Formats: sequence, structure tokens, C-alpha cells
Amino acid sequence: LLPWRPCWGAWSGRLAPVAGWRPASGPGALSPFDRRLKRKQKNWAAAQPEPERCEYLREEVGGRIADRVFDISRTFSLALDLGCGRSYIAQHLNKDVVERFCQADLAENALKNVIESEIPTFSVVADEEFLPFKENTFELVVSSLSLHWVNDLPKALHEIHQILKPDGVFVGAMFGGDTLYELRCSLQLAELEREGGFSPHVSPFTAVNDLGHLLGRAGFNTLTVDTDDIQVNYPGMFELMDDLQGMGESNCSWSRKSMLHRETMLAAAAVYREMYGNDDGTIPATFQIYYMIGWKFHESQAKPAQRGSATVSFGDLKKVNESVVGRKKL
Repeated sequence: LLPWRPCWGAWSGRLAPVAGWRPASGPGALSPFDRRLKRKQKNWAAAQPEPERCEYLREEVGGRIADRVFDISRTFSLALDLGCGRSYIAQHLNKDVVERFCQADLAENALKNVIESEIPTFSVVADEEFLPFKENTFELVVSSLSLHWVNDLPKALHEIHQILKPDGVFVGAMFGGDTLYELRCSLQLAELEREGGFSPHVSPFTAVNDLGHLLGRAGFNTLTVDTDDIQVNYPGMFELMDDLQGMGESNCSWSRKSMLHRETMLAAAAVYREMYGNDDGTIPATFQIYYMIGWKFHESQAKPAQRGSATVSFGDLKKVNESVVGRKKL
């Protein structure tokens, strides 16, 4: 790895292209992202001579998702890694947790060069927006840093819910709204000063307040949503943008600007360093991660008691507590 890149700390089946695969395309309010372009970006990143050079963030988040899977005390006979890339989750798991993994991604180059793991896997080229699997297929679905590029997130979550078996669980992670706020602000200020206006250079993200509602509307219950910030230091803005391209995370929104003038880019780099720079000369980049867990309903799951069924009031509990405290003082 290059000096500024942090070091955190499969049996592979044949590639099976999905018949009838169709990417969502066409600009509009309901289709903010160019999915064809995103596929090209991810294929390009996976085809580089050393793709692992820029995968530190994906590997870190993949490990954190695996930790959440380990917290569930059961063995999953068949699991799906949706938007798997080069397989950043399976390498952190073992056959005691997942017996067999299906790895699905939009980019075929990523599936041809997956990271090895001890879990038997098979690969499917599939779009997260049009899942080719039957209902009630998987006991576990995981997804790491992929769903933020989906045009119709409610539909994608609904399809994930459909392909889960009853009592199946979905564990996912996606970028949050404060991701790369330093880069976004620097580019906007530089464009305003040099060109008299600005266009979006960082794609829009889902708000954390909406995520629980979207999961509930898709049919999930017993929801858990939490956030985490990962800050990575870079020598400068251009090194950050180079790594984003190497991750396959370049902007693919239809409203993106086709090019930026050299003077604007240099001004943005100066603004970035002036506003956010560290004392050692590096610049920080913040990646906000939303983690989500949702279960598909099953009769065996614990249910909340009916309203009004309590036999003890909070007032009574307060009296008991006061009584215990009084006895201790005596």
C-alpha cells in the first residue's frame, strides 16, 4: 500500500450471468443515477493491476458487518452478499456461521477476481434493483457499501425482504449523508468563486431518519439502525479523488458536471487544506456509515405485549425502589 493508505485490521464457483438483466437508466427525479456508468466504473476499478490498493474502506466496513453477523447465534445454510464487489464480507466469516454464499454484483470483473475465503461460494451478475432470485430463498442477506447507488431504494429493500425466508435477517451498510462533506464544501466554494455557480460533485445520500421508515415499509421488523464515522487522512484532495476512483465510487449522477476547470480544481484543493487540513499537512476525509439490521417476520419471533396488558405500573415500581433505598439507609 502507498504511504497515505491505512492498513486495517473461496472456493469460487463459476460466473453465472443472469438472463433478462436490465439496468435502470435515464435521467429524472426518480432515477438520479446512471447505472450503466456505475457498472463501467466498478468494472474499471476491479480490472486494475492492484485493486486491493484502494479497498481499505470496503474491507473495514465488511469486517464490521461480519461482526454483526457473528452476534447472531445461528448457522445460515445459504446467504447472499448483494453488491459484493470482490467479496469483502465472506473473508471475515467462516463455515460455522455461513455454509454457502451467493455473491451478486453489477460488475462482472469484480466477480472474476474475488478475495478467497473458506466458505463455498458461487457468483451471479445481478443488478441490486432487479434481483433474479425466487421468494424465500436466503436465510441471510448482507450488503456493504452498494445500496447508496440504487435509484429506487424502497423497491430494492422490498425485494431483499421478499427473497429472505421467514425469520431471515438482512444486515447492511451504506454511506450516509455526511460522507465526504469536506470535499463537497471545498468544491462548491471553489466553483462559486471561480465560475459563479456550482453543480453537485458528490452524489446524494439517504438520511438516517428515513432509513428505519424505509425498512419498516419494506416489511422488516425488529429493526436496528446505527451510524459510525470513519475518518481517513490523505496527502491532498487529488489523492483522495484518485482513491475514490479506485474504489469505483466516482460520481455517476445524471446531474453531474462533465468536467471541472484546472483552476477550479486547484482552488478547491487549497480551500480543502485551509478549512480542514491537519497540523501534519494531511487532509481528513469523513465517511459516514449507516448500519442496518432487519428481520423478516416469523411466528417464533418475540412479540411485544398488547397495550394495557401490564400488571404493574411505573408508579408502583418507583415505590418499590424507594422502599429498597430506605432499607439500605437503615
